[in-house]
Amino acid sequence: MELKLSSLDEISEVAAAVIAYAGDRRVWLFEGQMGAGKTTLIKAICEQLRIIDETSSPTFSLVNVYVDAAGEEYYHFDFYRLNKEEEALDIGCDEYFYSGNHCFLEWSEKIPSLIPTQNLKININLNADTTRTISLSKDD
Repeated sequence: MELKLSSLDEISEVAAAVIAYAGDRRVWLFEGQMGAGKTTLIKAICEQLRIIDETSSPTFSLVNVYVDAAGEEYYHFDFYRLNKEEEALDIGCDEYFYSGNHCFLEWSEKIPSLIPTQNLKININLNADTTRTISLSKDD
């Protein structure tokens, strides 16, 4: 599935479409170059999911935990600073990934062998005209 984002005014609709497409997938991989809008899209998705905590990139903490109004936890990872996969294991990423809760992963390409086989890939491509093309696919 492919979505177009022409301006930030459309991000709520794009976030809702991503959620609908995801179905029962709980591990979501956000891919794209630096500045493509991964964190911005995650924030919009969190708003759609009625998360009550403030969302921000966990660049230095590696993982942020958010809670929705019903008390369900969501995990937001940023693996950009990792040098090797073992660092992700050190924070217990596998426990988060298999918890049954939503996990939003930025820079998941740094931990390829740790990613659960059932996931949703969200690739954000920044186009020359500053629009974005968001490609969605499910892995089994």
